[in-house]
Order: sequence, then C-alpha cells, then structure tokens
Amino acid sequence: MLAAAARLWPALIASALVLVAVAPGARGEPQQVVNFYNWSDYVDPTVLDEFTKNTGIVVRYDTFDTSDTLEAKLLAGQSGYDVVVPTGYFLAREIAAGIFQPLDKSKLPNLVHVWPDIAARLAAYDPGNRYAVNYMWGTTGIGFSVKAARRILGPGATIDSWSAVFEPDQIAKFKDCGVHLLDSSDDVMTAALHYLHLDPNSSAPADLQKATDLLMKIRPYVRKFHSSEYINALSTGEICLALGYSGDVKQAQKRAAAAGSGIAIDYVIPKEGAPPWFDNMAIPKDAPHVAAAHQLINYLLDPKVAARNTNFVSYADGDRPSDFIEPSIRNDRAIYPDAATMAKLFTIIAHDQKTQRLVNRLWTRIKTGE
Repeated sequence: MLAAAARLWPALIASALVLVAVAPGARGEPQQVVNFYNWSDYVDPTVLDEFTKNTGIVVRYDTFDTSDTLEAKLLAGQSGYDVVVPTGYFLAREIAAGIFQPLDKSKLPNLVHVWPDIAARLAAYDPGNRYAVNYMWGTTGIGFSVKAARRILGPGATIDSWSAVFEPDQIAKFKDCGVHLLDSSDDVMTAALHYLHLDPNSSAPADLQKATDLLMKIRPYVRKFHSSEYINALSTGEICLALGYSGDVKQAQKRAAAAGSGIAIDYVIPKEGAPPWFDNMAIPKDAPHVAAAHQLINYLLDPKVAARNTNFVSYADGDRPSDFIEPSIRNDRAIYPDAATMAKLFTIIAHDQKTQRLVNRLWTRIKTGE
C-alpha cells in the first residue's frame, strides 16, 4: 500500500502543478493575458497594474528601440503580440502589407475622446482610421542649452528657426560645445526640404539632391547622428544643440533639472514649421488575444489614463487636451502647440521603394560625410 502511494505521489504533484499553472484563481479559470509591444519608458507602470486590477487581464509588456525592429517582427508573422505601437510612415507601409486587422470600433467607446485634428492627420497613413488610433504624438524640432545659446548668440538672442541648424555659419557657432542630429532621414531630410521651400515629401531626385547638398554643408559641424543618445548628452552638457524629438528634449530637460546641475534645456518648434510624428496603437492580424487587445486600447484612451501617461512621459497623447494633464505640460506650447503652430506642421508620408533606396544612399553619404 505504501509502495503504491509512493508511486502515485509524483503524478499527484505534477497534476497539482498543472492546475495551478492554468488556474491561478480559486475558480480554476485560465489567466487572461494581453501582449503589449511598445517603445521603452513610454507608459506609466501603474497604469498597466490598474488595468490588470480592473479587468483581471495581465499585461505582458515588451519594448523595442527602433521602428525597424518592430517591423521585422511583424513581417515575420506569429509575433505573439496583441497591441503594437508603429510610427506613422511605418504604419502606412505595414497596412499595405496586410499586417494589421481593422479595429472593431464598437469595442472602443473611448474613441469619442480622440482629438479630431490628430485623427485627421493620422488618416494620411491610415485612411478612415480603420487600423490604428493614436497613442502619443509630438514634433521634430531643436533642443538646446539655454546658457550656451546666450553665450554664443548674445543675451537677447533666441533660437526660433531652422536656420540655426541648416545655415553653415550659424551651426558652426555651436560646433565646439557639440551638435547632434537625429539618425533619421525621414525627419532630417524632410525638414531640410521644407527649409529650402521644397515639398518635404518630394520624391524628385533633384530635390533630394538639393537637401543632401544642404546637409553636406553642415556635416562638418555635426558631432554625431543618433536616435536617443542626445537625451543624456543634452542633460549633462556634453552637447548644446540637437535636432530631435520634442519628448526626448523634454526628458533631457527633466533629467538636467533633477540632477541640479544648473543646465537649462529648451525646445523650439521652428517658426517655418516642422514635421509631427505619430505613434499609434494597432492590432496584428494574427494577434492571439483580440478581445483583450481592444480592452487595453479602449482603457488607454480613457482621458484620465491617457493623461497619466502624458504626465509620465511628457508627450501629448491622442485625446483632446484635458484638465487631467498637469498644467505645466498642458500649457507648454512645445508639447501642445497653439493653433497657428499646428497649422504649420507638415505630415511626412512613406516613400515608394525606389525613392526610399535613393534616400538611403543619400543618407549614408550625409552621415559619413563622403
């Protein structure tokens, strides 16, 4: 009898472990999950904890650092993710590739809170807003050290134009204290085209060559091209000028203030206009938990929740601006531009493959300076 019990005991333990794994609740219900793939440091962690508390759905949160990484996973298929956050011009290309499934808007009642202006701009990538809804958005502009700018340009001078970056005699003044440019042809070359009074979405080789010529003239004064390193570099005083994203520069501003170093960072949307960017929530066609994905997206669109994320990352969210947003952020025109500035923002669209190959070659030449 004892021998028989001893033989049965391992099997009983294994069965118990299986039950615990599939039935964490007292009623033996399978654990619900939603797999969320997003940029790093891009959500208030308490927001996801609260979602789980309210719904019982556990959020498995993974991060990526480039749009190319996300796109590679999506194109490969069977990524296992339920909600992903592609950037605008990547979104358009991925929609064309059939990567996403249309949103079931009947399951997204919080769409009523979406900012119509942002939804209309997003429609340039997603006609009819069928596949995506905006999560966060911002602009590409100029971040700079206030003290360095005053020292170099004079106490009464201001930086308010792309000329600070694109005119050789002006950017040269900042060479010694350090200049970084985004490692993004989509942002930098379109801004250069716009500064030259050309269509920022031009695919004409002659126009792209003019933008390249402009950037080659300022190349000797650029210390580095990078996608995120400029955040710390600005906050520590390693550099004094950067062409970068609004939220990144705001993060640099926060880090410098928290360090108590006396370094003051500012951000400006150039008066000529600038490209906005849009990071958007979408559901892959092969998402394993579609119902939970809609629940998460709807939750993140709740004005109180969206505001908590905005307050955490200092980016504007896709909802209409609300009183739940901290006044220091809501009233910051670098984050929430006024109507006149909004009217000057120009949307970047995805290039066709032939144009993109040309842009890639030109961008390599610009970065290497050869």
